[in-house]
Amino acid sequence: MTTDLARAILDADRRALARAITLVESTRADHREQAAALLTELAGHGREALRIGLSGTPGVGKSTFIESFGLMLCAQGLRVAVLAVDPSSARTGGSILGDKTRMEHLARHPGAFIRPSPSQTHLGGVARRTREAVALCEAAGFDVVLIETVGVGQSETVVAELSDAFLLLLAPAGGDELQGVKRGIMETADMIVVNKADGDLKHAATRTCADYAGALRLLRARPQDPPGFPKAMTVSALHEEGLQTVWDEIGTLIDWRRENGHWAGRRAAQARHWFGEEVREALLARLKTPPARARMADLADEVANGKTSAGQAAGAMLDWLGAEGSRDA
Repeated sequence: MTTDLARAILDADRRALARAITLVESTRADHREQAAALLTELAGHGREALRIGLSGTPGVGKSTFIESFGLMLCAQGLRVAVLAVDPSSARTGGSILGDKTRMEHLARHPGAFIRPSPSQTHLGGVARRTREAVALCEAAGFDVVLIETVGVGQSETVVAELSDAFLLLLAPAGGDELQGVKRGIMETADMIVVNKADGDLKHAATRTCADYAGALRLLRARPQDPPGFPKAMTVSALHEEGLQTVWDEIGTLIDWRRENGHWAGRRAAQARHWFGEEVREALLARLKTPPARARMADLADEVANGKTSAGQAAGAMLDWLGAEGSRDA
């Protein structure tokens, strides 16, 4: 089954790609095994897409920007995949998944593929399996993969571990210079793009861009950046103004990183990061097994009754996990 699916993905079958992303997003044990087998078969295909992460608070115009930007790239003969992450309800676990509806023109373009996915309360602005979805899009031959985060604010830094270039979209009057030097997402952004620079908001957008450009000069220079980066600029996604400039600046950044050896190092560092994340997720999955939950409940009762401290109970739980792992081995 996975061999046929892998072959169809390499042949750029869009339906096969959609089925594969559904497979890697599944939490069923048998599906996880099939997903691992599929990704192993696709490993080493030699295809590499430019990964662009985009973040910004709700209402900043991410969907409008992505549609206009994606259509521009498609017009240049590039194949574009969009992975849009929607927030999941903390109560029901459901998501609206409405980004595809917002990008109706791009969704109909033969050179584009849009996949909304629920965040499933995963922190950092992306879904747990977005990284694997990116790998599938690369195998399907897409030239550019746009990764749109949930859009909640300063904590959305995980997408920087998925992308080659990270764009932070801001609205006019979205903050002053002090806001611009705050740690967190500002430190990871490669470019700050002030959207809605049109009409009555154009002057405010220009002022906001100047504020953030000044703030960026106060941040410590990063060795993986060429002179002048990170930088701030204005665009109007609605009127399709400034989009080519953004694309040209991304090209300048990526070309410099390739020529100076930072591209391969960045990809390798990201691979190490996600290896660590997989180990952590596997350990958390072991805590959800019935025997582990029972042991956790017993230790929690001891802590609640004052028989032991939280730190001692945690150590006992880790010892128990180690003993269980040795028995399984």
